Amino acid sequence: MFIAGLCAATLSGLAMHTVSIESLLLEMVDRDERARFPEPAFTCKQASSYDRASVAKDQPGWFGNKDRSWFLRVERDRGRREFVMMDAEGPGAIVRFWMTFSGEAGGRGTLRIYIDESPVPVAEGRAFDILSGSLVTGAPLAASVSEATIYRRRGHNLYFPIPYAKRCKVTYESEGVHEDDYGAYRVHEPGTEAVYYSINYRTYAPSVKVVSYSEAELKKNKGIIASTLKQLTAGGRTLSAESAKLRLDASLRPGESKTFEVNNAGAIQHLAMRLQAENKEQALRSTVLEIAFDGEKTVWVPVGDFFGIGYKQIYTNTWYTTADEDGLMQSYWIMPFAKNCTITLSNLGSQPVSVTDASASIKDWTWDDRSMHFGTTWRQYTKILAGPYEQAVDLGYASLEGKGVYVGDGLVLFNTGYRWWGEGDEKIYVDGEKFPSHFGTGTEDYYGYAWCRSETFTDHPFIAQPLGTGNFCPGYSVNVRMRALDGIPFSNSLQFDMELFPWLYSRLNYAPTAFWYMLPGGKNLSARDLVGAREPVALDRADIYPPVLDENLGVEAENLTWISTPAGSFTYQSHDTLPLSGGVQLFWKDAEVGYRASFGFNSNIEGVRSLTGVFTTARDHGVADIYLNGKKVFGKLDLGSDEPGIKTVKAGPVNLLKGRNLIEIELVRHAKGAINKSNFAIDRLSFE
Repeated sequence: MFIAGLCAATLSGLAMHTVSIESLLLEMVDRDERARFPEPAFTCKQASSYDRASVAKDQPGWFGNKDRSWFLRVERDRGRREFVMMDAEGPGAIVRFWMTFSGEAGGRGTLRIYIDESPVPVAEGRAFDILSGSLVTGAPLAASVSEATIYRRRGHNLYFPIPYAKRCKVTYESEGVHEDDYGAYRVHEPGTEAVYYSINYRTYAPSVKVVSYSEAELKKNKGIIASTLKQLTAGGRTLSAESAKLRLDASLRPGESKTFEVNNAGAIQHLAMRLQAENKEQALRSTVLEIAFDGEKTVWVPVGDFFGIGYKQIYTNTWYTTADEDGLMQSYWIMPFAKNCTITLSNLGSQPVSVTDASASIKDWTWDDRSMHFGTTWRQYTKILAGPYEQAVDLGYASLEGKGVYVGDGLVLFNTGYRWWGEGDEKIYVDGEKFPSHFGTGTEDYYGYAWCRSETFTDHPFIAQPLGTGNFCPGYSVNVRMRALDGIPFSNSLQFDMELFPWLYSRLNYAPTAFWYMLPGGKNLSARDLVGAREPVALDRADIYPPVLDENLGVEAENLTWISTPAGSFTYQSHDTLPLSGGVQLFWKDAEVGYRASFGFNSNIEGVRSLTGVFTTARDHGVADIYLNGKKVFGKLDLGSDEPGIKTVKAGPVNLLKGRNLIEIELVRHAKGAINKSNFAIDRLSFE
């Protein structure tokens, strides 16, 4: 291909002398260049609509969630009122631009990009037309995701570089945005909108020459733009003809490892393998890939997480990793080494695993003072408990010391709640920053989509959601972001935290993988999570909330397994003020008289026991009969109250079965003042 040949020959010289649309597009598709520290050097920062109430970790508002319609200032010129989203001194370049909107007028305003003090914008139009339409470029560098999502609920992503020599200012003009109350959510008012945005931009040293974005530059580079779009769409996976192939096939007994060695300089340019095991899901998590370059062990990651699918064999297709449903997984990260390399496959699980169709393609590499070792950080936060606002927590993706570039990450999780899990923002601290230079607007926004949508998207070069079934209900979700020009260089350190901010206070299995390069001698401060890799993978909500009696012969209501709710709906719900046992209750919403909701739990013992139920009361809670295994145990239990509270009620002797037990709740009378619907909630059941 034209670009593939041109990259190796000209990119280094272009980067040293001039930054332009041409040089940036060449850099974008040059995997070799990603493995070298940037030249010319730059910083990467972010402008976003994050909630300005977040000012410090130790102050209220750190987990604020009004991540919308925040701007630097308002400018009035020529009768226009423009909200300034970004204003950066150059030389530099915008390298990623994401937006979404809400409200009746969402996205109808005018987006403008001004360069080098010119009063005339180089790009002007509806945000959708610039970011994911054809006003600047075509797909995949301008794209909305997922295409299966209704248009107004998509994330809109522009990856086309916009270089500038002196300054860049980005504004949004809309009559639907209020300037007197940034962050307000007024989209219920006709004609209003909320604006969510995130802009990643580079800044170079003043001595670096930059050719600014312009219509003339677009025309001049028409050929290379078309070639880049074609290459990114096709995958650009042509391997070096002189490469050597190292076979990695192995049969691994539980606890066994097998190591493969390369004893000369080179670079891994391609890794491929399949895993075969009786429990394929567990094999993908408990089979670990470890790579040492020149004696430095920098890669340690479960195989499925490395290839961007986690522990389910699903399809994905990005610039750096691919996987198909037949089991073949492939990586195209360039991983150079000056002297030697060892690749180790370890089976940390309890079953035999076969690694087949496995190989590493090694190509020649001339090591220089810019060459970096590739690395990963992985861990699972197992059964971690979090909730909204002050119940949210910051979780570490990566903690690095040294000089390098952060180049991407993936997230694999199992959600147990019936609400969105990913309201939390990324917070990235570079070289000891006290406040993060990257502060986002939500986990789904970081990964390029929007509005918690569960629809998949897998054929974009830099972002993917191979599966999103766990976004709104108990289930499994995978998100991936591979950084292209928006990689983040650091000279001394990088700390990446992501808020875990689910809308329902609940437990999750949450496993991020970070990808990075560092010069030799850099340190990954995160410990290897052997326990997490051995942990049984969650395939059902019951794997995290087991529906069994605990050692005190009790069961939290959030552990009850849902069977049916013929009227209304149910959820596992947290409460802001009530002291719930375990922090969560089972909540039957909009119940109707005469209908029964059914739930189950298991017991390892049987016999007659005394039952105590802990319930919550509220004005809209009704009167119910409760049955255990077909026998009424609570009759006309009235949970109505003027104020929310806790109500503990003892029943008579009940017959507890060994194995499966059935709880049925039948609404027999509505709450006072209610006509058709009432609510009902249980916190805990205990058998003494």
